[in-house]
Amino acid sequence: MKKTKYIFSIVVLFVAFASNAQTFNWSSLKKDQKHILNLNVNSEYGITYGVGYNYHLRSKLPIILNSEYSFPSGKNITDDFKTKIGGQVDLFQVGDFHFIAKLQGIFRKYENDYARLLNFGSDLSGTVGYYKKGWFVAGEIGFDKAIVTHFKHSDLYKSNYPGVNDGWYEPSTGGNLYYGVQGGLSARKVDVYLKAGKLTEQDFKTSPMLPFYAQVGVNIKFR
Repeated sequence: MKKTKYIFSIVVLFVAFASNAQTFNWSSLKKDQKHILNLNVNSEYGITYGVGYNYHLRSKLPIILNSEYSFPSGKNITDDFKTKIGGQVDLFQVGDFHFIAKLQGIFRKYENDYARLLNFGSDLSGTVGYYKKGWFVAGEIGFDKAIVTHFKHSDLYKSNYPGVNDGWYEPSTGGNLYYGVQGGLSARKVDVYLKAGKLTEQDFKTSPMLPFYAQVGVNIKFR
């Protein structure tokens, strides 16, 4: 039981490390703007930084394919990181209201004095918002799931718990529901946005130690 609680607790903390993804003003995005560079700063268990590249497809439904890399501030920035690859689709529009779905695959690493974790997961979310060419405001709800996680425990941890095993732990070992609001201002080639919200664990009853998140970012659009 103690081992199960340990695994679940550390993975939930791991998942909460960087739950956010890139945000766009769908009304200001022109069809010939294919490439979008994103830079962002997050507040989740400390300060994290993110950089992303997005490709705007020419399709009947507006679709943006994306890749993203985020890492924490500090001395050893390679100890922890998170990568995402996936896409967002503007499913339908009613006037200036847009309904957006996002699906991403995740690979992340977390390391401390006791263990190194490698995880594959997924992030699924939906956004409903009011989008004008110069500004937008929206609400988002999503679920970040750790599907399978590899543990490699340090000698320090093994000296206290010699029976612990390294290896892959499955099925799913943790996840967080997140929900919040977002808004921003847009110019011809630039979006500046702010998003904030709350995190809760997958049992929908308990929250992480710091149950809030925030992100400020900028999108730079190119042809």
